[in-house]
Amino acid sequence: QVQLVESGGGLVQSGGSLRLSCAASISTLSFDRIGWYRQAPGKQRELVATITSGGRTNYADSVKGRFTISRDNAKNTVYLQMNSLKPEDTAVYYCYAASSLGYWGQGTQVTVSS
Repeated sequence: QVQLVESGGGLVQSGGSLRLSCAASISTLSFDRIGWYRQAPGKQRELVATITSGGRTNYADSVKGRFTISRDNAKNTVYLQMNSLKPEDTAVYYCYAASSLGYWGQGTQVTVSS
């Protein structure tokens, strides 16, 4: 059973930074891609950033230049460094990994106050 465990969420003021972590129970290189989605209250879940097994990254336009996704293969962990946070970044952030199947973490709350 593949498990993804997120951590690092919290409350931060506008302009601040947070780093989210997603620890996988198997090698992150086992997945074709792994990354982050978010869901704000009353809105659909949306892609934030992903990284492929080959290291190619993809970002939502709304976070480009502010967020950075990275991966530590030795720790089976994917990170999301979030800088210059805005109130509209407030959401539950989910880790997602895809191979032949897709896997979701339980989510971690990020709240950005104005």
